[in-house]
Amino acid sequence: MTATHDPGLPRFATFNSNGETYFGAITDDGAIALNDAFPDHASLYEVIAAGAFDQMASAATGRAVTHRDFTYEMVMPDVRRILCVGVNFPDRNAEYKDGSAQPKYMSLFPRFASGFTGHGQPLIRPPENHTLDYEGEVAIVIGKTGRRISQADAYDHIGALTLCNEGTIRDWVRHAKFNVTQGKNWDNSGAIGPWLVPFTDAAQLDDARIQTRVNGELRQDDTLNRMMFPIRREIEYISTFMTLQPGDIIVTGTPTGAGARFDPPKYLTPGDVVEISVNGIGTLRNSVEDEQ
Repeated sequence: MTATHDPGLPRFATFNSNGETYFGAITDDGAIALNDAFPDHASLYEVIAAGAFDQMASAATGRAVTHRDFTYEMVMPDVRRILCVGVNFPDRNAEYKDGSAQPKYMSLFPRFASGFTGHGQPLIRPPENHTLDYEGEVAIVIGKTGRRISQADAYDHIGALTLCNEGTIRDWVRHAKFNVTQGKNWDNSGAIGPWLVPFTDAAQLDDARIQTRVNGELRQDDTLNRMMFPIRREIEYISTFMTLQPGDIIVTGTPTGAGARFDPPKYLTPGDVVEISVNGIGTLRNSVEDEQ
């Protein structure tokens, strides 16, 4: 399956053309820069943080394509908070082969925008360690402030959806006993994008199927309804200890099939192409290069 976006939903992205960064709408014919429509906001993240995301579709209506030659950037390069949920599918827990039962509470760790690049850009393998791995995930973008949000109300706080390759240097997540932060934040080791799709229907998550391919080989294939900690629960739990703000990103968990779990492991090498697809959102595609 090669996922495409829902043609009934608009797409919004951050992109670069001739050395200038823009944000705006993506169409089948090109990009429509909307910077001038939001003069008080310097980025897509600022538009969302200000609660103006729902104005973007109307701002793009009737406008002509402004850029046909452009490259995607990480969808919100200036996002302030990215929180990731680890080991969130039943088979993923079994992959660790430690005999542990399903955990009572979810594993969480932070990632920073510097660790991500955009759609079509290379993931960077550092010289210090070559255990670069892929993790295909759905990421949600918070659209409404909330604290101690109930599961029943959780979806009301989602503004948009996107895709994430939560690229990881596996050896470095084992450097310490209680954290994985250093293995999860190498510059440009992962990707978020290509775009944001407005969240308008629960089925966009409840019926979503995620697939990851490496060089065309299907490595990950699962449905979000099998998560041990569903997205409603993630929002409930996280908002208990921190107030969720518009623009916050939650990366919701990856299925079984990451490269580290093969015997021998199948880590990414230069020239590889990773594609993460989710029906209704689209496909996030990245190549792999060594750091220069």
